[in-house]
Amino acid sequence: MEKFDIVIIGSGPAGFSAAMRAIDFNKNICIVEEKHIGGAGIMHGALTSKTMWELSADFAVASKTNRGYRASGLTVDYDKVRKTVIEAAKEKQYQILSQIETYSAKNNKSGSICLKQGHAKFVDLNHIEIVNEKSEKEIIEGDYFIIATGSVPRDYPGLETDQVRILNSDGILNLKKFPERMLIIGSGIIGCEFATIFSNFKQTEVHLLDRTNKVLPYEDDDVIDFVSKNLEDNGVKIHYTANLREIRNKGEFLEVVLDYNDGHSKVLEVDVALIAIGRRPNTDNLGLENIGINLLPDTVKIHSLCSSKDLLVCDNIFAAGDVSGSAQLYSVAELQGRYAVKSLLHENKYPLDYSNMSTLMFFRPEVAAVGMNEKMLQNRGIPYKMAWYSNSLVNRTIAMRNTNGFVKIMISDDDEKRILGMRAAGPQASAFIVSIAHLINQGNRLEEVIRTVFPHPSVTEGIQECLRLFENKSVYKQDAFPEYIRVKSWKPEKI
Repeated sequence: MEKFDIVIIGSGPAGFSAAMRAIDFNKNICIVEEKHIGGAGIMHGALTSKTMWELSADFAVASKTNRGYRASGLTVDYDKVRKTVIEAAKEKQYQILSQIETYSAKNNKSGSICLKQGHAKFVDLNHIEIVNEKSEKEIIEGDYFIIATGSVPRDYPGLETDQVRILNSDGILNLKKFPERMLIIGSGIIGCEFATIFSNFKQTEVHLLDRTNKVLPYEDDDVIDFVSKNLEDNGVKIHYTANLREIRNKGEFLEVVLDYNDGHSKVLEVDVALIAIGRRPNTDNLGLENIGINLLPDTVKIHSLCSSKDLLVCDNIFAAGDVSGSAQLYSVAELQGRYAVKSLLHENKYPLDYSNMSTLMFFRPEVAAVGMNEKMLQNRGIPYKMAWYSNSLVNRTIAMRNTNGFVKIMISDDDEKRILGMRAAGPQASAFIVSIAHLINQGNRLEEVIRTVFPHPSVTEGIQECLRLFENKSVYKQDAFPEYIRVKSWKPEKI
């Protein structure tokens, strides 16, 4: 029986980062992966969906006719798009495999990584059983275990996913061609991203089902309105306050029945229905009952037992990534994987901090977020000031002929004037959001931050002007451009 210092179940961002951090401490590690190297984050998650988004965004730009040039005979082939997406995923998978091989036992004496393919199931606190695709079994021993099994798409009650006509994000790459008509069930980040991708390609009539009256309901209304308008301008048909009653599979197409809050119903004919209602932690058939953890499906999750202090589940077993129940972000999973290793080795010097994790939303245009928004601040009764500055006034975005976007910053309405959060949309929003995250983490005051001079011409000059608004020092003034500049204050009502 093979024995390892650390056994990691799952090779996604949490599992792989944990393995590489353990190598730094010269440990002997075993990674057990049942499906794709790199986990869902590579083959059915962030990398593949963002590759599709990039390709669709390129196609949308090439289709423009307001830039002094026109691409003639522009066509797109879904099968070739699919092959490009898979090529990107495999590129990253082979990078991961190359590193694992570099640190295999054959090449290293002070620490090593062993990769085993198969499904892992706990036998007890120190042993797991691995069953490979040939149903062959083996048992290995470990001093410590890290559960990094990620998450899987949530099922929609009453709908059977066949990954042909009714599919989730795992089945997108099963498509052989662009569907003529698509219904996307769910208007959160995943649903809105896929609505953007397929509407960018202009080959698919996209219907987006929104059970409430707003997409992204957790965001501020101005951000919601911005995203909704851009989706609709891109051709997406949003069905507000609609509930899915039934989908009837007619063989060649799907018949969809929607019930609206005002009492009327509508029947649609689509070719594909994509379920995008979020993801759930993947604890399926892990044998957790054998280590004293009894879970009820979709009720008690592993994160209810997982200490936020050190990611310890029980005894010598830790959890990291989506399965831990934290924010389902690639960056959080990587952070937790590394942290779990330091926890089990008692090397942690500071606690995990999720308060200012940046979020990227790949719509048209891309949207980035960090820190608190207005809804959060108001719910917590925190006085604040908000400034909103349109990209229509930023020289670089004017030069790019791409002014559809904004910068929105919230600061504390007190003597400290500390940055509390930012929302941004438009070109390069995903790149510059981290600068504000840094300022929030550092607790910088406005008077310190405002001294920074941003390069010209750059998209980030929108941040500079937005910050100057709080001191009434901006170059362009609200009086002259009320449609592009907004400033307001909010304080809780006194009881």
